[in-house]
Parts: sequence; structure tokens; C-alpha cells
Amino acid sequence: MSLLVARGLRAFYGDFQALFDIDVTVAEGETVAIIGANGAGKTTFLRAVAGALPCQAAMVEFDGRPIGGLAAHEIVRRGVAMVPEGRRLFPSLSVEENLLIGAYCGRGGAWNLARIYELFPMLAQRRSLPATLLSGGQQQMAAIGRALMSNPRLLLCDELSLGLAPVVIRDIYVCLAAIASEGTTLVIVEQDINRALDASARFYCFQEGRVALAADCRGFDRQAIAGAYFGL
Repeated sequence: MSLLVARGLRAFYGDFQALFDIDVTVAEGETVAIIGANGAGKTTFLRAVAGALPCQAAMVEFDGRPIGGLAAHEIVRRGVAMVPEGRRLFPSLSVEENLLIGAYCGRGGAWNLARIYELFPMLAQRRSLPATLLSGGQQQMAAIGRALMSNPRLLLCDELSLGLAPVVIRDIYVCLAAIASEGTTLVIVEQDINRALDASARFYCFQEGRVALAADCRGFDRQAIAGAYFGL
């Protein structure tokens, strides 16, 4: 059974239509990549799933129930969390306070402060510091940790590698693999095609708000992916 189903998903910013009849399915425990150029609709898709952008109820289902149109906090309580592009930590709060905010919904599960610090030891060493004093990579770890504190079944990750050094990106994706190994379902939005495909079982390529290509990652023709990515 699919954990996440987007069916005919349309999304708008005012009068501007950003998504056109998107069909995406994600099975429980699966890691799926959403790739595409800037403006393809990747972040808009995640925002619609997470409740940050309104859509009709039946357009998004989670665990067999419609969640389209629900408020973001209600969707978090059902088990969906998002790591937003740009991290968006609270600058006036410490690292640990930022993490604790992620647990506000009170969902039970394996993720707690001790587990987050085990996954990201650098955060444990800096727990009392303001979030603004962290490096870019450490801020990304804190954003992931904050999302995990809600004990999600589905983790939506938006452009985790943006602006980070290759060695930091590698470490973050190692942690993502560890998160996935514990059964968490992942949807990863990335512009880096190779990074996204290496981390995922399947992918969807968005182009101008539509699904241009969907396939298994392993053994698929990279030239065909490039054609879908650039609309060639």
C-alpha cells in the first residue's frame, strides 16, 4: 500500500498555476527523488503535501486518508515532516530549543534529543549556542533533527545540499541513509541529479509543473533523464 499518493495535484500561487495534474506515489519505507530545474515545481509539490500550500482534499492522500487542504500542524500530527529549503531555524533560539520545537505535536516514537545527538554529534557539542552560530552544514543537521523530533513516518527534504561543501553533503546523505534504514519514508528534492538518484529507489522528474519522467533509478538511461530535466 502506498503511504503517499498525489493524484491530479494542482497548486496555485494566487492566479498563477504552478502544478498541473501531478501524479506521484511513494510506498512505505521507500526513498523517492524529485528532480528538475529551478522553477519546475519541486518545492511547490512538497509545500502542497506538507500543508503549506492549499489544495483540494482528495489531491493528496497519506496512509489512505485525504490530507489535501489540512493545516500544516495537522499534517505534522499525522506523521509528515518537512526539512525546508534554507533550513529556517529560529535565530533567537539555541540549537536545543530549535530541536525541541520539532516535538511540539507530541507524536510518540524513537526519535528524541538523545537520538538526534547520536546521529549528529556536532549538535550535542553546540546545543547551547544560538542557531546562527552554526555553520551551514550544522544548520542543515539541526533542521533535519528538528523534523525528526516529530517522529514522522514521511520525511520531506527540500534541497539539502544547497550551498554546502561536497564533504558536508556526503555526511548528510550518509545520515539520510541511516534514517531510511530505520523505516522512515523519504521524499528528496534535489537539483543534483547524481546525488538524488544514488540515494533513491525511484525518481520523478518535474518540468514546468508537470511530471516529465518517472522511473526506477537503477540502470536508467541518464541521457533520457537529462532530456526530461531540460525539456529536450
